[in-house]
Amino acid sequence: MTAPEPNLDIIRGREILVGVTGGIAAYKTAALVSALVQAGAGASVIMTEHATRFVGPLTFQTLTGRPVHTDLFESPDVYKAEHIALAERAELVVVAPATANCLAKLAHGIADDLLSTVLLAVEAPLLAAPAMNARMWAHPAVKANVELLRSRGVRFIGPEEGRLACGTVGPGRMAEPQEILRQIVDILGSRAKA
Repeated sequence: MTAPEPNLDIIRGREILVGVTGGIAAYKTAALVSALVQAGAGASVIMTEHATRFVGPLTFQTLTGRPVHTDLFESPDVYKAEHIALAERAELVVVAPATANCLAKLAHGIADDLLSTVLLAVEAPLLAAPAMNARMWAHPAVKANVELLRSRGVRFIGPEEGRLACGTVGPGRMAEPQEILRQIVDILGSRAKA
């Protein structure tokens, strides 16, 4: 039995910040961003430097009609620091894919690029969609970081079990864009009722 289609009216006009980190699953994030925009959400994208090696910023710029943010110091002519402006506008932040590196930085308060800095400044709910090798996902350090982040209110979707980019089979695949979209609708829907 398939799950019912999410009520996309809930996200119309809402501001969603999407963080894209350096994993092969970044290509799936393009489909997620496209679905958000088609549903009427405002989507802004921050990419890490490594993410740009998998998917070009132009892809996300074309999908969103907005600039893609990649550098903490990209707009020195703007008085208000861009990382704070991005954090203040966001009603929800989605990190997809969320690599082991990104999760570790967030768990330990490391802010050494634009995305990690924004993640420390944002007050909106945070949804992480992990994607990594199955052995990495099972590593005690990653497990501890995930549990720490959960205890701080970070929500997780996935990872799913399946064939991974490295050729092995196991948990580590990023959740499918439609499932992430469903979770976004659930989170924003519950916030609207609160």
